[in-house]
Amino acid sequence: MKRLLALLSTLLVLTTPLQAQCVGKNLITALSPDDRAVLDALTAQVPHPVGNYWRATKGDQTITLIGSYLFDDPRHAATMAALTPLIVAAKTVLVEAGPKEEAALKAQLARDPSLMIITEGPTLIDQLPAEDWAALTTAMRARGVPAFMAAKFQPWYISVMLGIPPCAMAQAATSKGLDGQIIDAATTADVPIKALEPFDTVFKIFGSLSNADQMSMIHSTLAMEPLGTDYAITLADTYFSQDTRAIWEFTRLQSLALPGATPDQVNGEFARMEEALMASRNRAWIPVIEAAAIKGPTFAAFGALHLSGKDGVLALLERQGFTIERLNFP
Repeated sequence: MKRLLALLSTLLVLTTPLQAQCVGKNLITALSPDDRAVLDALTAQVPHPVGNYWRATKGDQTITLIGSYLFDDPRHAATMAALTPLIVAAKTVLVEAGPKEEAALKAQLARDPSLMIITEGPTLIDQLPAEDWAALTTAMRARGVPAFMAAKFQPWYISVMLGIPPCAMAQAATSKGLDGQIIDAATTADVPIKALEPFDTVFKIFGSLSNADQMSMIHSTLAMEPLGTDYAITLADTYFSQDTRAIWEFTRLQSLALPGATPDQVNGEFARMEEALMASRNRAWIPVIEAAAIKGPTFAAFGALHLSGKDGVLALLERQGFTIERLNFP
Protein backbone atom coordinates (compact mmCIF):
# COMPACT_ATOMS: atom_id res chain seq x y z
CA MET A 1 0.00 0.00 0.00
CA LYS A 2 2.81 2.42 0.86
CA ARG A 3 4.49 2.06 -2.54
CA LEU A 4 1.18 2.56 -4.29
CA LEU A 5 0.32 5.63 -2.22
CA ALA A 6 3.53 7.24 -3.42
CA LEU A 7 2.72 6.49 -7.05
CA LEU A 8 -0.84 7.76 -6.73
CA SER A 9 0.13 10.94 -4.91
CA THR A 10 2.29 11.63 -7.95
CA LEU A 11 -0.66 11.03 -10.29
CA LEU A 12 -2.77 13.57 -8.43
CA VAL A 13 -0.41 16.42 -9.29
CA LEU A 14 1.33 15.37 -12.47
CA THR A 15 -1.04 17.40 -14.57
CA THR A 16 1.38 20.30 -14.28
CA PRO A 17 2.18 22.18 -17.51
CA LEU A 18 5.71 21.39 -18.65
CA GLN A 19 7.83 24.36 -19.56
CA ALA A 20 10.28 24.20 -22.44
CA GLN A 21 13.17 23.26 -20.15
CA CYS A 22 11.33 20.14 -18.93
CA VAL A 23 12.81 17.39 -21.04
CA GLY A 24 11.82 13.76 -20.64
CA LYS A 25 10.18 10.84 -22.36
CA ASN A 26 6.77 9.24 -22.57
CA LEU A 27 7.18 6.08 -20.50
CA ILE A 28 4.21 4.38 -22.14
CA THR A 29 5.35 4.86 -25.73
CA ALA A 30 8.77 3.60 -24.60
CA LEU A 31 7.28 0.24 -23.56
CA SER A 32 8.18 -2.87 -25.50
CA PRO A 33 5.45 -4.22 -27.81
CA ASP A 34 4.74 -7.06 -25.38
CA ASP A 35 4.44 -4.72 -22.38
CA ARG A 36 2.25 -2.33 -24.36
CA ALA A 37 -0.04 -5.23 -25.28
CA VAL A 38 -0.39 -6.07 -21.59
CA LEU A 39 -1.17 -2.44 -20.80
CA ASP A 40 -3.77 -2.21 -23.56
CA ALA A 41 -5.43 -5.41 -22.36
CA LEU A 42 -5.67 -4.09 -18.79
CA THR A 43 -7.10 -0.79 -19.98
CA ALA A 44 -9.70 -2.47 -22.20
CA GLN A 45 -11.13 -4.47 -19.28
CA VAL A 46 -12.96 -1.51 -17.74
CA PRO A 47 -16.03 0.36 -19.04
CA HIS A 48 -15.35 3.50 -21.09
CA PRO A 49 -11.53 3.39 -20.92
CA VAL A 50 -11.00 5.98 -23.67
CA GLY A 51 -12.48 9.44 -24.19
CA ASN A 52 -12.58 12.80 -22.39
CA TYR A 53 -15.84 14.26 -23.70
CA TRP A 54 -19.30 12.70 -23.28
CA ARG A 55 -23.03 13.37 -23.26
CA ALA A 56 -25.51 11.63 -20.97
CA THR A 57 -29.23 11.80 -21.72
CA LYS A 58 -32.39 10.48 -20.06
CA GLY A 59 -35.73 11.75 -21.28
CA ASP A 60 -35.39 15.53 -21.48
CA GLN A 61 -32.32 15.57 -19.20
CA THR A 62 -28.95 16.34 -20.79
CA ILE A 63 -25.55 16.29 -19.10
CA THR A 64 -22.32 17.27 -20.83
CA LEU A 65 -19.31 15.65 -19.15
CA ILE A 66 -15.69 16.64 -19.65
CA GLY A 67 -12.72 14.87 -18.12
CA SER A 68 -10.39 17.68 -17.18
CA TYR A 69 -6.67 18.36 -17.07
CA LEU A 70 -5.95 20.55 -14.09
CA PHE A 71 -3.24 22.92 -15.31
CA ASP A 72 -2.34 25.11 -18.25
CA ASP A 73 -1.71 23.79 -21.71
CA PRO A 74 -2.07 25.68 -25.00
CA ARG A 75 -4.23 22.85 -26.32
CA HIS A 76 -7.01 23.95 -23.95
CA ALA A 77 -7.81 26.84 -26.32
CA ALA A 78 -9.42 24.55 -28.90
CA THR A 79 -11.26 22.68 -26.16
CA MET A 80 -12.69 25.88 -24.66
CA ALA A 81 -13.77 27.17 -28.06
CA ALA A 82 -15.95 24.08 -28.42
CA LEU A 83 -17.14 23.95 -24.80
CA THR A 84 -18.01 27.60 -24.15
CA PRO A 85 -21.37 27.56 -25.99
CA LEU A 86 -22.41 24.52 -23.93
CA ILE A 87 -21.30 26.22 -20.71
CA VAL A 88 -23.26 29.36 -21.59
CA ALA A 89 -26.36 27.29 -22.37
CA ALA A 90 -26.20 25.26 -19.14
CA LYS A 91 -28.45 25.82 -16.15
CA THR A 92 -25.68 24.56 -13.86
CA VAL A 93 -21.93 24.01 -14.15
CA LEU A 94 -20.59 21.33 -11.82
CA VAL A 95 -16.92 21.17 -10.83
CA GLU A 96 -14.97 19.42 -8.09
CA ALA A 97 -14.35 22.74 -6.34
CA GLY A 98 -15.67 26.15 -7.35
CA PRO A 99 -14.82 29.67 -6.16
CA LYS A 100 -16.81 29.24 -2.92
CA GLU A 101 -14.95 26.04 -2.09
CA GLU A 102 -11.58 27.62 -2.84
CA ALA A 103 -12.45 30.48 -0.50
CA ALA A 104 -13.62 28.04 2.18
CA LEU A 105 -10.39 26.09 1.88
CA LYS A 106 -8.27 29.22 2.28
CA ALA A 107 -10.29 30.21 5.32
CA GLN A 108 -9.93 26.75 6.83
CA LEU A 109 -6.18 26.78 6.29
CA ALA A 110 -6.00 30.16 7.99
CA ARG A 111 -7.93 28.78 10.96
CA ASP A 112 -6.16 25.43 11.04
CA PRO A 113 -2.72 25.48 9.43
CA SER A 114 -2.12 21.95 10.74
CA LEU A 115 -3.92 20.70 7.63
CA MET A 116 -0.68 21.31 5.75
CA ILE A 117 1.87 22.33 8.38
CA ILE A 118 3.23 20.38 11.36
CA THR A 119 2.28 22.70 14.20
CA GLU A 120 3.27 20.47 17.10
CA GLY A 121 5.48 17.47 17.69
CA PRO A 122 8.58 16.40 15.75
CA THR A 123 9.20 17.84 12.30
CA LEU A 124 10.34 15.79 9.32
CA ILE A 125 13.99 16.27 10.30
CA ASP A 126 13.31 14.12 13.36
CA GLN A 127 10.91 11.69 11.71
CA LEU A 128 12.87 10.72 8.59
CA PRO A 129 16.02 8.61 8.41
CA ALA A 130 19.09 10.77 7.75
CA GLU A 131 19.44 9.43 4.20
CA ASP A 132 15.84 10.29 3.33
CA TRP A 133 16.11 13.73 4.91
CA ALA A 134 19.24 14.48 2.88
CA ALA A 135 17.50 13.36 -0.33
CA LEU A 136 14.39 15.36 0.55
CA THR A 137 16.28 18.58 1.20
CA THR A 138 18.00 18.23 -2.18
CA ALA A 139 14.69 17.56 -3.95
CA MET A 140 12.86 20.42 -2.25
CA ARG A 141 15.73 22.86 -2.76
CA ALA A 142 15.45 22.11 -6.49
CA ARG A 143 11.81 23.21 -6.17
CA GLY A 144 12.71 26.46 -4.43
CA VAL A 145 11.71 25.28 -0.94
CA PRO A 146 14.38 25.66 1.76
CA ALA A 147 14.98 22.81 4.19
CA PHE A 148 13.59 24.64 7.24
CA MET A 149 10.25 25.05 5.44
CA ALA A 150 10.18 21.52 4.04
CA ALA A 151 10.70 20.14 7.54
CA LYS A 152 7.39 21.65 8.68
CA PHE A 153 5.12 20.42 5.88
CA GLN A 154 2.77 17.54 6.55
CA PRO A 155 4.36 14.43 5.02
CA TRP A 156 1.50 13.74 2.61
CA TYR A 157 1.84 17.28 1.25
CA ILE A 158 5.58 16.80 0.76
CA SER A 159 4.78 13.73 -1.36
CA VAL A 160 2.38 15.78 -3.45
CA MET A 161 4.97 18.51 -3.97
CA LEU A 162 7.53 15.91 -5.03
CA GLY A 163 5.13 14.96 -7.81
CA ILE A 164 5.74 18.31 -9.52
CA PRO A 165 9.02 18.34 -11.48
CA PRO A 166 11.38 21.15 -10.48
CA CYS A 167 11.25 22.58 -14.00
CA ALA A 168 7.49 23.14 -13.65
CA MET A 169 7.23 24.52 -10.11
CA ALA A 170 7.16 28.21 -11.03
CA GLN A 171 4.34 27.84 -13.55
CA ALA A 172 2.41 25.42 -11.32
CA ALA A 173 1.97 28.18 -8.75
CA THR A 174 0.09 30.44 -11.17
CA SER A 175 -1.36 28.12 -13.79
CA LYS A 176 -5.05 27.94 -14.64
CA GLY A 177 -6.06 24.69 -16.24
CA LEU A 178 -9.19 23.51 -17.95
CA ASP A 179 -11.19 23.53 -14.71
CA GLY A 180 -10.28 27.15 -14.04
CA GLN A 181 -11.09 28.19 -17.59
CA ILE A 182 -14.48 26.48 -17.38
CA ILE A 183 -15.21 28.28 -14.10
CA ASP A 184 -14.20 31.61 -15.69
CA ALA A 185 -16.49 31.00 -18.67
CA ALA A 186 -19.41 30.12 -16.39
CA THR A 187 -18.77 33.19 -14.21
CA THR A 188 -18.66 35.47 -17.24
CA ALA A 189 -21.94 34.00 -18.52
CA ASP A 190 -23.51 34.21 -15.03
CA VAL A 191 -24.18 30.47 -15.00
CA PRO A 192 -24.47 29.04 -11.47
CA ILE A 193 -21.42 26.99 -10.39
CA LYS A 194 -21.90 24.14 -7.92
CA ALA A 195 -19.29 21.90 -6.31
CA LEU A 196 -19.58 18.15 -6.60
CA GLU A 197 -18.20 17.60 -3.10
CA PRO A 198 -17.15 19.43 0.09
CA PHE A 199 -14.02 21.55 -0.20
CA ASP A 200 -11.96 19.38 2.16
CA THR A 201 -12.67 15.96 0.63
CA VAL A 202 -9.19 15.27 -0.74
CA PHE A 203 -7.57 16.65 2.42
CA LYS A 204 -9.57 14.15 4.44
CA ILE A 205 -8.47 11.27 2.19
CA PHE A 206 -4.80 11.99 2.74
CA GLY A 207 -5.28 13.13 6.31
CA SER A 208 -6.83 9.78 7.21
CA LEU A 209 -3.55 8.01 6.44
CA SER A 210 -1.40 6.98 9.37
CA ASN A 211 1.82 8.87 9.99
CA ALA A 212 3.76 5.70 9.21
CA ASP A 213 2.08 5.43 5.82
CA GLN A 214 2.83 9.09 5.10
CA MET A 215 6.49 8.61 5.99
CA SER A 216 6.63 5.63 3.65
CA MET A 217 5.05 7.77 0.93
CA ILE A 218 7.94 10.21 1.19
CA HIS A 219 10.50 7.40 1.01
CA SER A 220 8.87 5.81 -2.03
CA THR A 221 8.25 9.10 -3.82
CA LEU A 222 11.89 10.10 -3.37
CA ALA A 223 12.85 6.85 -5.07
CA MET A 224 10.77 7.96 -8.08
CA GLU A 225 12.34 11.42 -8.19
CA PRO A 226 14.60 10.71 -11.21
CA LEU A 227 11.52 9.84 -13.32
CA GLY A 228 9.36 12.77 -12.21
CA THR A 229 9.47 14.67 -15.49
CA ASP A 230 8.93 11.48 -17.46
CA TYR A 231 5.79 10.74 -15.45
CA ALA A 232 4.52 14.27 -16.07
CA ILE A 233 5.07 14.02 -19.81
CA THR A 234 3.45 10.58 -19.87
CA LEU A 235 0.31 11.81 -18.11
CA ALA A 236 -0.03 14.87 -20.33
CA ASP A 237 0.34 12.76 -23.46
CA THR A 238 -2.20 10.19 -22.32
CA TYR A 239 -4.72 12.90 -21.47
CA PHE A 240 -4.57 14.65 -24.81
CA SER A 241 -4.69 11.31 -26.64
CA GLN A 242 -7.85 10.64 -24.55
CA ASP A 243 -6.27 7.52 -23.05
CA THR A 244 -6.11 8.67 -19.43
CA ARG A 245 -7.11 5.27 -18.00
CA ALA A 246 -3.85 3.95 -19.40
CA ILE A 247 -1.88 5.96 -16.82
CA TRP A 248 -3.73 4.17 -14.02
CA GLU A 249 -3.00 0.74 -15.48
CA PHE A 250 0.57 1.76 -16.29
CA THR A 251 1.04 2.61 -12.61
CA ARG A 252 -0.32 -0.84 -11.78
CA LEU A 253 2.34 -2.42 -14.02
CA GLN A 254 5.04 -0.25 -12.43
CA SER A 255 3.91 -1.42 -9.00
CA LEU A 256 4.04 -5.06 -10.07
CA ALA A 257 7.67 -4.53 -11.08
CA LEU A 258 8.67 -3.28 -7.61
CA PRO A 259 10.75 -5.64 -5.44
CA GLY A 260 8.61 -8.03 -3.44
CA ALA A 261 5.34 -7.15 -5.19
CA THR A 262 2.81 -9.87 -5.99
CA PRO A 263 -0.26 -9.67 -8.26
CA ASP A 264 -2.67 -10.31 -5.38
CA GLN A 265 -1.05 -7.64 -3.25
CA VAL A 266 -0.87 -4.99 -5.99
CA ASN A 267 -4.35 -5.64 -7.37
CA GLY A 268 -5.77 -5.51 -3.86
CA GLU A 269 -4.00 -2.23 -3.17
CA PHE A 270 -5.23 -0.75 -6.44
CA ALA A 271 -8.81 -1.78 -5.71
CA ARG A 272 -8.64 -0.10 -2.29
CA MET A 273 -7.09 3.07 -3.67
CA GLU A 274 -9.52 3.30 -6.59
CA GLU A 275 -12.33 3.03 -4.07
CA ALA A 276 -10.87 5.77 -1.85
CA LEU A 277 -9.70 8.24 -4.49
CA MET A 278 -12.31 7.78 -7.20
CA ALA A 279 -15.18 5.31 -6.81
CA SER A 280 -16.47 6.49 -3.43
CA ARG A 281 -16.33 10.09 -4.59
CA ASN A 282 -18.01 9.22 -7.91
CA ARG A 283 -20.93 7.58 -6.13
CA ALA A 284 -21.34 10.66 -3.94
CA TRP A 285 -21.35 12.87 -7.03
CA ILE A 286 -24.17 11.07 -8.86
CA PRO A 287 -27.05 12.50 -6.76
CA VAL A 288 -25.55 15.98 -7.20
CA ILE A 289 -25.35 15.49 -10.97
CA GLU A 290 -28.86 14.07 -11.19
CA ALA A 291 -30.35 16.88 -9.11
CA ALA A 292 -28.76 19.45 -11.42
CA ALA A 293 -29.91 17.62 -14.57
CA ILE A 294 -33.53 17.72 -13.44
CA LYS A 295 -33.33 21.54 -13.46
CA GLY A 296 -32.01 21.77 -17.02
CA PRO A 297 -28.95 21.27 -19.22
CA THR A 298 -25.97 20.49 -17.01
CA PHE A 299 -22.24 20.81 -17.66
CA ALA A 300 -19.95 18.73 -15.40
CA ALA A 301 -16.15 18.88 -15.37
CA PHE A 302 -13.87 16.78 -13.15
CA GLY A 303 -10.59 14.88 -13.31
CA ALA A 304 -10.48 12.58 -16.33
CA LEU A 305 -9.66 9.48 -14.24
CA HIS A 306 -13.17 9.70 -12.75
CA LEU A 307 -14.82 8.87 -16.09
CA SER A 308 -13.78 5.24 -16.58
CA GLY A 309 -14.23 2.05 -14.60
CA LYS A 310 -17.12 0.00 -13.29
CA ASP A 311 -17.75 2.70 -10.70
CA GLY A 312 -16.70 5.56 -12.94
CA VAL A 313 -19.13 8.42 -13.44
CA LEU A 314 -20.14 7.18 -16.89
CA ALA A 315 -20.97 3.63 -15.75
CA LEU A 316 -22.80 4.94 -12.69
CA LEU A 317 -24.95 7.21 -14.85
CA GLU A 318 -25.73 4.28 -17.15
CA ARG A 319 -26.93 2.32 -14.12
CA GLN A 320 -29.24 5.26 -13.37
CA GLY A 321 -30.83 4.91 -16.81
CA PHE A 322 -28.81 7.49 -18.76
CA THR A 323 -27.65 6.85 -22.31
CA ILE A 324 -23.95 7.63 -22.71
CA GLU A 325 -22.52 9.01 -25.96
CA ARG A 326 -18.86 9.80 -26.62
CA LEU A 327 -18.30 13.16 -28.35
CA ASN A 328 -15.42 14.41 -30.48
CA PHE A 329 -12.81 15.96 -28.19
CA PRO A 330 -11.39 19.13 -29.77
